[in-house]
Amino acid sequence: MSTIEGRNGRNTTAPKTNAWRVVDIVIAAVIAVSSGVIFWAWNNTHHVFDVLFLAFPPSSALLAGMWLFPAVLGALIIRKPGAALFCELVAAMVSALLGSEFGLTVLASGLVQGLGAEAVFAAFRYRRWNLPVALLAGAMAGLFGGINDAFIFRWFPEYTMAMQLTYVAFMTISGMVIAGLLSFYATRALAKTGALGALASRKAATEPTFG
Repeated sequence: MSTIEGRNGRNTTAPKTNAWRVVDIVIAAVIAVSSGVIFWAWNNTHHVFDVLFLAFPPSSALLAGMWLFPAVLGALIIRKPGAALFCELVAAMVSALLGSEFGLTVLASGLVQGLGAEAVFAAFRYRRWNLPVALLAGAMAGLFGGINDAFIFRWFPEYTMAMQLTYVAFMTISGMVIAGLLSFYATRALAKTGALGALASRKAATEPTFG
């Protein structure tokens, strides 16, 4: 891994190569499988919050970020092309194997949501891992997921067009906060423990938040 000193004192931490090492694969698999178990638990408990959204059901998308975080967290930790997609898709597969109310459709959802986050990291050539990029990646995962839910899978045929668009907007916000913001600070917290010592993200805790 090399650290490139940029203009205005910015540090861009980038791996020497984008090739995945064995340790990258192992850690990504751990993140994905753990996230899949969290998905399974969340699938079985999230309905307890339904009462909060009875007045306006599309607002339930504000919690959808719980299904999006592996994409951003995995990419911020592994820092290799494909990490966002891999972690989100494998997490969806694990949750499907454990039993999901959404059945095998979670595989398509995981693919679409993972692609949303992956597109952002690719746009920055896998060289920017700061907070704005994490927020944007989470938002895009939510945007892609919301469009998929509302207009491709059409989970909510009873919604008006305005309600569908609101659902997409809320899922985008949820992705930005839960998947983007929380994953960014979770990565920094993990880096402080030394748990990421073998990875390109091992200095995440000392990297500029906006640099």
